[in-house]
Amino acid sequence: MNGPEITLTFAPELHVFVGAERAAGRTTLVTDGSSTLGHVIESLGVPLTEVGRLVVNGAQVAVSHVPGRGEHIEVQAVERPQRVPGAPLRFLLDVHLGTLARRLRLLGVDAAYSNQDPGDAALAALSAQERRVLLSRDRGLLQRREIWAGAYVYSDRPDDQLRDVLGRFAPALDPWTRCTACNGRLAAADKDAVQEQLQHGTQRTYDVFAQCTACGRVYWRGAHHARLEAIVEEALRAGTG
Repeated sequence: MNGPEITLTFAPELHVFVGAERAAGRTTLVTDGSSTLGHVIESLGVPLTEVGRLVVNGAQVAVSHVPGRGEHIEVQAVERPQRVPGAPLRFLLDVHLGTLARRLRLLGVDAAYSNQDPGDAALAALSAQERRVLLSRDRGLLQRREIWAGAYVYSDRPDDQLRDVLGRFAPALDPWTRCTACNGRLAAADKDAVQEQLQHGTQRTYDVFAQCTACGRVYWRGAHHARLEAIVEEALRAGTG
């Protein structure tokens, strides 16, 4: 390239994308003179979903800004909590985030997910069609122009993933109201009405049930309830802290 030379610095939160060499200080780059700042940043491996304010020589600019010779660009991380336009806040998770999807549903957060991978194009289209925030650890997927909104999930550990998403978006929590299997709404269920779906031990031991209004799955406070309750309590504490 024979275009203008610019320099960039990246916020610490973005160092995971740019590597140790660029994270250490200023990155010097020769551009083609016509690419937007957004294109330049993505070419360095940073999804724009993770970028907040862009400051050029002390003034904020848009991603459509075309960098000029000698400009210094500060690439800041997205602010938290992040406000997403429109309501209600809903998520779409890629095929690799099944545990996170179930935990969000446990907390009453609308989280669409399928364990059958529909492909990047279909996920991006669904994000746009249903106005869902696409959650993924796939940078390429998050760089697709057609997605409505997106966010990179920084950890591969479900506990940390949940804290990350809740801390970033601060969604309203309504635990125990969604089906963890299909994302449908739960409603109180009469024991006699669901007894055919219960094993004899469950029929004898439990009296309070809920049923998914979408898929019909039945829920009760069984052996795993204490572990799920701990997840819910931690999320609620974090939300009020």
